[in-house]
Amino acid sequence: LVCNADESEPGTFKDRLLIERDPHLLIEGIMIACRALQSNWSCIYIRGEYAYPYICLKHALDECYAKGYLGRGIFGSSFNLDIVIHRGAGAYICGEESAALESIEGRKGEPRLKPPFPAVVGLYGCPTVINNVETLATIPWIINNGGAEYAKIGTSKSTGTKLVSASGHINKPGVYEIEMGYPVKQFIEEECGGIWKGRKLKALIPGGSSVNVLRAEDLEGVNMDYESLRDAGSSLGCAGFMVLDDTTDMVQAGLNLAHFYAHESCGQCTPCREGAHWVEKI
Repeated sequence: LVCNADESEPGTFKDRLLIERDPHLLIEGIMIACRALQSNWSCIYIRGEYAYPYICLKHALDECYAKGYLGRGIFGSSFNLDIVIHRGAGAYICGEESAALESIEGRKGEPRLKPPFPAVVGLYGCPTVINNVETLATIPWIINNGGAEYAKIGTSKSTGTKLVSASGHINKPGVYEIEMGYPVKQFIEEECGGIWKGRKLKALIPGGSSVNVLRAEDLEGVNMDYESLRDAGSSLGCAGFMVLDDTTDMVQAGLNLAHFYAHESCGQCTPCREGAHWVEKI
């Protein structure tokens, strides 16, 4: 089992908060998942820039080993489990699951050709399950309360809750756990405290910088769930919720993002290696 904690999508910081504030919740989720998979080894691949979260996670793992929650013969059973942390080196591409596997194995972080998929041939050639921090941290609640209870939250197709990294021109930026289906405009006004300095909403990037930008007029009747945002022409993605007010220069914002993708291209594929730089220059 690999936990993907390489949270490198611009505008996203929910996994960082989980690791800093409650690392044991993540570790418990990993332990449950490993028990279900009969996996005796797990790796947490954490973003290189996350120095303090790494310290929090390492301290929590040390506590688990000291108390006997991890190691050999856990609580007198025949089940063994070791969890290791692998620190990245600041590469955006390693947020992609197979590039993370390449990095863990000591090679340059580049996505693998699929098939085979990681569930068939993954880390060190073994079948590998890869999930992010938020997914694994949800497991303990579901185990305690049941899948049916979790499914009651949210919408019929987008069940449960979502952690939203809200930033930009709002009065109360931060991480919010919301029920799926929360109206976007209501979320901005009631949770995020509205647009700062009394200005008007111009645009929204709802799911991290990889998703399409939505104009203010596109948000009427749009909710915070996968289906609603897809129908609106964008995506919930990793819920990197970036709000832009009416003073924003959208060309400058686009250039900022174009520069990021040009700089972070791993250089494996021609359209990105060449195209990302041309987009920035244009």
